Amino acid sequence: MFLISDLCALLETYLEPDQVKDVYRAYVFGAEAHQGQQRLTGEPYIYHPLAVARILAEMRMDVKSIIAALLHDVIEDTPTAKDQLAKEFGDEVAELVDGVSKLTQVKFESKAEAQAENFRKMVLAMVRDIRVILIKLADRLHNMRTLGVMKPAKRRRISKETLEIYVPIANRLGMHSLRLELEELGFKAVYPMRYRILEEAVKKARGNRSEVVEKIRRNIEDRLRQEGINYPVHGREKHLYSIYEKMRSKHLSFAEVFDVYAFRIVVDKPDTCYRVLGIVHNIYKPVPGKFKDYIAIPKTNGYQSLHTVLFGPYGIPIEVQIRTEDMDKVANMGIAAHWLYKSGGEAKRQDLAQEWLRGLLEMQQNAGNSQEFLENVKIDLFPDEVYVFTPKGDIMTLPRGSTIVDFAYAVHSDLGNSCVAGKIDRRLAPLRTQLHNGQTVEIISAPGAKPNPVWLDFVVSAKARSNIRSFLKRLKRDEAVQLGRRLLEKSLATFSTSLDNIPQSRITKLLEEFKLASLDDLLEQISLGNRVSLLVARQLTESKQVKEKSSRATLRPLGIKNVFNRYAPDWMKSSGKDNHPLAIKGTEGTVVSYAKCCRPIPGDSILGFISVGRGIVIHRDSCKNTKDYRSRPDKWVDVQWDNNVQSTFPVDVRVDTENRRGVLATVAAAIAEMSVNIENVSMEERDGSYSSMKFTLSVKDRKHLANIIRRVRRIDSVVRMVRAK
Repeated sequence: MFLISDLCALLETYLEPDQVKDVYRAYVFGAEAHQGQQRLTGEPYIYHPLAVARILAEMRMDVKSIIAALLHDVIEDTPTAKDQLAKEFGDEVAELVDGVSKLTQVKFESKAEAQAENFRKMVLAMVRDIRVILIKLADRLHNMRTLGVMKPAKRRRISKETLEIYVPIANRLGMHSLRLELEELGFKAVYPMRYRILEEAVKKARGNRSEVVEKIRRNIEDRLRQEGINYPVHGREKHLYSIYEKMRSKHLSFAEVFDVYAFRIVVDKPDTCYRVLGIVHNIYKPVPGKFKDYIAIPKTNGYQSLHTVLFGPYGIPIEVQIRTEDMDKVANMGIAAHWLYKSGGEAKRQDLAQEWLRGLLEMQQNAGNSQEFLENVKIDLFPDEVYVFTPKGDIMTLPRGSTIVDFAYAVHSDLGNSCVAGKIDRRLAPLRTQLHNGQTVEIISAPGAKPNPVWLDFVVSAKARSNIRSFLKRLKRDEAVQLGRRLLEKSLATFSTSLDNIPQSRITKLLEEFKLASLDDLLEQISLGNRVSLLVARQLTESKQVKEKSSRATLRPLGIKNVFNRYAPDWMKSSGKDNHPLAIKGTEGTVVSYAKCCRPIPGDSILGFISVGRGIVIHRDSCKNTKDYRSRPDKWVDVQWDNNVQSTFPVDVRVDTENRRGVLATVAAAIAEMSVNIENVSMEERDGSYSSMKFTLSVKDRKHLANIIRRVRRIDSVVRMVRAK
């Protein structure tokens, strides 16, 4: 059992006596606060904070962190208030404890949402003081060590959360030792059978390997000694979870993964690292493409080392890591090393961590909800990195698989939003081109450019994804407000007025009735079909007396069948339409969409159906789905094509041809001659002599489509071409 006396003895090895006294005082305070409380293991609750403090003490954390660890549950689990902690131990400790405490339970719709929201709050606390996450990680480590008393389902849930969130965070902060233990404990709890089988296989294989490992180790050590470098060579054990992950991700057998011999050489300074590298490359030939220099280009978490893979005796691969003592300590302790070593390198490492946290804060501000934020962070927590250069020679670190768009957003959000093309090593390349180590990337931007929703299909970095989503949401709102204004103005025109003529006091009163903050909110609701524009127009124009009577009706559900009959002028009821049709330009954006069932294009007679949450869906007047809409006049709006439509629209056509070799290529070439983009094509054989092809084409209007059909019909093997219904 680890006692307070053991903790004080450990702390005396690196803290001042007065600081150790403060820690003891915090222990007494915490023990009194938790008096009578027990853990599921049956031991007094104070043993848990004491164990967390020990983990941090082994990392040589500062006195404030140790005190906060001892008190990290008193705000949540006892009547102790934050103010009382601040009075006893100072504001800094109180803020740390507040950041680490289990967060207030809020009622969420699902466990996933609760987990995501708690994680979001934890990240915000981390940004204020990075020690919060170090205490939280130590807290999770001790909980994982004592997981055995819990029910299997809860054990698996906590372990899965640990592997998905806390392990990647520890990795991102460079805390190698803590990460490995969390991985092993999590793996054991989530997959107990797999863990046991692998453990037995490793024990069996280890006995056969020991002689080979010792021979290689001695060989390298002797050669180093001949060159005047007297440092030990250590054989490095592969951990069970890393073996399992490599087997699973690369579809390898146990023998293939375990047949790699790993060694680590820790020396005095970076120069010696490179000398040792040259020596081991002389002993055994290096495997091409497997050398990584993390000393010259450190990982984003500050990790530094030389990695190389060699062809060893009997053709077995040998992994060698070469680093200095300081690098080794940082590799194991990561950001925690900052509080023990105060040199510039460690300060730089903390800056890297703070930069990552600031990026998380930006993602959190752009995310629509906590679950979207958590999804983005998970992407960011698995960064198998690629290193590229800016035109000025600065190194940018990006996740593996990053594209030109990811690079643009990594430089600056505004550059990402306005990028139109890129150059890789001075050659133009498409935005979706994946980047590789050592390339120089230049971004070409344009002032009026906007992010494209298609980018979400290929970007991999969390920053790019969150920025694109945020921009598209703002864009959708702007488009919705503009469309809502057009719909409301159209309805107001039936009462011979416009929005400019409505008194501000009347608009304000209506917004209060609807409990909306601004006119833009009302216009957005109209465009998305959540309110009927005709009804809103009526309320804005009618007298106060009538308005009071009708305002109650506005609170009824949108689908009331007599809304139209109650509020529409008499001259409109006879035809079911008004004489101010809404002009569709094709540039309205996401708030106006075009039905896939009938694929309307300019020149078609069209009808607009108001779909709740989506805005207006445009159908062809002859579409069979409009039969149902016509019986619901409150849900549709009269529309027509604008005289100057600039966009292109998808349309489905069917081409029946004789079954000849190369007929598909011939038809596609004829379509391409007409400056048409083929979005999709499918082909089916109707019988041995004839085939039927279905194309989705991007056309300007009916005239453009007619020209395409005339051109394709001139091909000898084409039997007929028609617009698909």
